[in-house]
Amino acid sequence: MKRPAHLTQGRYAPPVPRTTRTVTSADGARLYAEIHGPEDAPAVVLAHGWTCSTAFWAAVVRELAAEHKVVVYDQRGHGRSPAVPPAGYGTGPLADDLVAVLEQTLDDGERAVVGGHSMGGMTIMAAAERPELRARAAAALLCSTGGADLAAEARVFPLPTPAGRRRAHRLMLGSRAPLGPVSPATRRALRYATMGAGSSAEQIEACARIVHDCPPGVRARWGRVLHELELTRGVSRLAVPTAVIVGTADRLTPVVHARRLASVLPECVGLTELPGLGHMTPVEDPDAVAGRLRELVRDHLAAVPEGRGAADDDPAPQGERQKQQKQQKHGQQDRQRKRESAA
Repeated sequence: MKRPAHLTQGRYAPPVPRTTRTVTSADGARLYAEIHGPEDAPAVVLAHGWTCSTAFWAAVVRELAAEHKVVVYDQRGHGRSPAVPPAGYGTGPLADDLVAVLEQTLDDGERAVVGGHSMGGMTIMAAAERPELRARAAAALLCSTGGADLAAEARVFPLPTPAGRRRAHRLMLGSRAPLGPVSPATRRALRYATMGAGSSAEQIEACARIVHDCPPGVRARWGRVLHELELTRGVSRLAVPTAVIVGTADRLTPVVHARRLASVLPECVGLTELPGLGHMTPVEDPDAVAGRLRELVRDHLAAVPEGRGAADDDPAPQGERQKQQKQQKHGQQDRQRKRESAA
């Protein structure tokens, strides 16, 4: 008997949503979405990564849903969202889908903190110049992600040259090979590629079930999109307060990506490096991810008076954000000097 595509008990079992929606994207693609938590609470919208599903956010949703309206959705071809024709894979459709979710799950005029893990973070970058995102997003969290040159920077195959790494990771990203049933061997492989050495057996099992459930064809088509990814312009145009989180042992999107994002974002409000964690940070440390989302809600959403938008002129909050940015930038520079001295 095939195991369920997610854990069915414990912290990593998906909670029961308050309601579900079928969201229709610009090209007619249908997306499965869940809404958790109180209807009138501050909203958080979460986009999962490559080969994952709404179940990936289970522990984070459990942390937030008591005091937040939390929206999660399955990216096209993942989870309960049907696959689409080959032309439907690309950063443009990712942006279309996020915009559709925001427009069809939030109330008129409602804004949210938007968070994305891995390909979900790339989704936010791809939508950076969409007016709908600017109208709906009060702040953003980019979690374990990158904007360009993923195959050359990845360390799943730690080859000595960027060209060698690019070739090896291109084959991995585009592979249609079935992953087969979850087994001790596949758990070890998944932990090596995507998680930190200290990951628990429950965390590994939760991720393995989700990843193995992704259809090989869908995995391969999105993998080719990731190999060709170039979202540097999108990062530089993401004009909302944005936090970045990364695990220091991330082999898929190493720390270099997070630091690069923090240096390019127009309004970076902090870079958090989680020691020893891998690529699956919302599973490996849901408290840290939920905590950062909660802070973004507190600082950039809950505090906005009713009827006011982030674009309204408000000198005092803007000045405070600029002060915070300067302090964070100086802190990042100090950490960089210490790393260079240690080297």
